Amino acid sequence: MGRDIDYGNLMHEAMRGLIRKVLLDVAERGLPGNHHFFITFDTTHPDAELADWLSDRYPGEMTVVMQHWYDKLEITEDGFSVTLNFGDAPEPLYIPYDAIRTFVDPSVEFGLRFEEQDNTETDAPEKASDKATELKQVHEHELEVEEEPVKDAQIVSLDSFRK
Repeated sequence: MGRDIDYGNLMHEAMRGLIRKVLLDVAERGLPGNHHFFITFDTTHPDAELADWLSDRYPGEMTVVMQHWYDKLEITEDGFSVTLNFGDAPEPLYIPYDAIRTFVDPSVEFGLRFEEQDNTETDAPEKASDKATELKQVHEHELEVEEEPVKDAQIVSLDSFRK
């Protein structure tokens, strides 16, 4: 038997579907109550679209907040576009779902973290673990600089599903 079920990628696909459904609802009816999102994404993803000055300022990843003001939220099968305000400068963004690293709604202590998938068998397992720790530290640091305090979110990790 040379075939395995790839639970990690199946979970990623399901989690991205969940994000898509949530964003579809928000696009149709707005953000309910105190819900708001911190979305960290890979700014180097080949399909991500953002202003040059933003990609220069955030050369690896960026966390955006969808809360009080956002405009032109459009959802597709592969990602979403939204216009956000950066210091009184509205900027359009396109974020592919597979560029998302974390999706957090601190109002209900919910969060998803996408571990980087490594498809090569030659890399040592500790490298993926080190990268996950690094991503978590970066994300926690970015959340600390936001205006309002953020409660710890429940993060779903896929490490337990991997061999």
